[in-house]
Amino acid sequence: MFNAIHVSHEAVYKVGGIGTVLEGLINSRPYRDGVARTVLVCPMFYPEKAERFGPGGVIEYSSLDQVYDGPYRAAFHEVERDFGVRLAYGRRPLEDEPSGRRTVCEVLLVDLRGINLHRVNALKGLLWERYGLRSDAYEHIWEYEQYVQVAAPAVAALEALRLATRDTPAVVFAHEFMGVPTALALQATHPERYRTLFYAHEVAPIRRLVEKHPGHDVMFYNAMRLAAEGGLYLEQVFGPQHEYFKHAVVEAARHCDGLLAVGHHVLDELRFLSRDFEAADITLAYNGIPARSITLPERRAARARLGDYCERLLGWRPDYLFTHVTRMAQSKAMWRDLDILAALDERFHATGRSAVVLVLSTELPRRPPEDIRAMEQEYGWPVAHREGGRDLTGGEAHYYQWVQAFNARARCIKIIYINQFGFDRERCGRRVPEDVEFLDVRRASDLEFGLSLYEPFGISPLETLTYGGLCLVSTSCGCTGFVRQAMGSKRSPNIITANYIDLVRRPRSVKDALAIGADERREVEAKVAEQLAEQIIKRLPSNEGETQHLIEAGADLARRMSWDAAAERFVFPAIRRAGARRRVLHVA
Repeated sequence: MFNAIHVSHEAVYKVGGIGTVLEGLINSRPYRDGVARTVLVCPMFYPEKAERFGPGGVIEYSSLDQVYDGPYRAAFHEVERDFGVRLAYGRRPLEDEPSGRRTVCEVLLVDLRGINLHRVNALKGLLWERYGLRSDAYEHIWEYEQYVQVAAPAVAALEALRLATRDTPAVVFAHEFMGVPTALALQATHPERYRTLFYAHEVAPIRRLVEKHPGHDVMFYNAMRLAAEGGLYLEQVFGPQHEYFKHAVVEAARHCDGLLAVGHHVLDELRFLSRDFEAADITLAYNGIPARSITLPERRAARARLGDYCERLLGWRPDYLFTHVTRMAQSKAMWRDLDILAALDERFHATGRSAVVLVLSTELPRRPPEDIRAMEQEYGWPVAHREGGRDLTGGEAHYYQWVQAFNARARCIKIIYINQFGFDRERCGRRVPEDVEFLDVRRASDLEFGLSLYEPFGISPLETLTYGGLCLVSTSCGCTGFVRQAMGSKRSPNIITANYIDLVRRPRSVKDALAIGADERREVEAKVAEQLAEQIIKRLPSNEGETQHLIEAGADLARRMSWDAAAERFVFPAIRRAGARRRVLHVA
């Protein structure tokens, strides 16, 4: 067994996809069988908070809280004195709700206020000499600077934890750009005792290009394909990128012992960055998805509970329940949902069917329950919303304008927009039935939307799969590659893919691809919407026998794509390759 270190901004509080990956990977059977100790490393974002490590967390050492227990107190005190920081160390439970597994992890937080910048500058010099990471160009950007600053004392504190030996190196997972400085610092200073893996949950400079260009994924993936065929790389096609600090950090990540790409697009995007990545050890390491079983009566009960909710809000119960649980971000391309819903509304009207779409998406952390109750009482939230104050942020208001326009026109489908994190009676108001929990949204869904224009993997669009729902996913999502691998030559009745990239006129050159703009993309999206509406109509179950078939087929595919399967097939082979490497670098 070996010890593992995960450097991530979600070491304590889950705010996005990396937190979900940590829960799934660390609680997978291969990980639990192969890893002795797990340490989560992060800057201390909330130094004023008493609950350092979240619910269930235990503080063993924290100079901020005057707790000096545990065997590392003397070593931690020395680190604090040398680096001018304050440390918090303890343990927290990490639970994967779909599997019900729970692992207790060690947590190391670094309060950077008052840090000794001479020690930080020495590390910056080392990162420049060894890996070409030029910090002076980005140190005015706190999003960059804090993760370089945290690396300096983190290396010393991790050494104090005695996680690594020459015979059994510890494995360092650098989750996105945030973890790269710490991983490279450990690699440079203690090369025999640490093996480093860059966990590419995205390729940040690529995300920026795809989101910014009006042609989005339709433009970019055609341009990248043609560029690769011509032996061209990112900056030769899209110009210099080094003013963007994440580009510089991701480039430096190629020096890690290995790179984990969470999707097939991410793999291609990394290789597209520069010729230097040709020598990097990049592993296609798909994420896992929830894999649980459900009975037909359990699904029926969940649908009844959410049917009650819809009736309380709208006065009627739908034939079908559609869902979209997502972050409020441009990359989610939520206008594509509305294209398809408009095409479906016409077909539903012709056949006398109805649907409600529950959209759970917000730009904010969880709103206080008292705010939700007040909005519910004052103006009927979430059926109605108001901009500003306790309710809609700018981005949420923009989306809600689309919702209002759609609901005004549609006859058989209505959208309920819930701009709140989580879903139960406490978080979402008194009209939610008392026995409803968040997983009911997954258990009851007939169709989950996931039509992103940039989605390195996309766990959320497949979370209804194991409960028998349909999953509508764009081929820009990396999870579609895992579906193809898991199914082989077969097709899943639960998965409907939306291919926006290949329906455009076939560009003959990189220049042709770069010319694809908003008008051409919208033409493609309209065509795809009509095609997908026809497929959805054919796939939606019309009786319990068809529902049972979808439950069985979805659960079978989910098991093949579970975190147990993903960890064993993808992540651990990369760890074994990294562990076999021996360095000849001199210790700085």
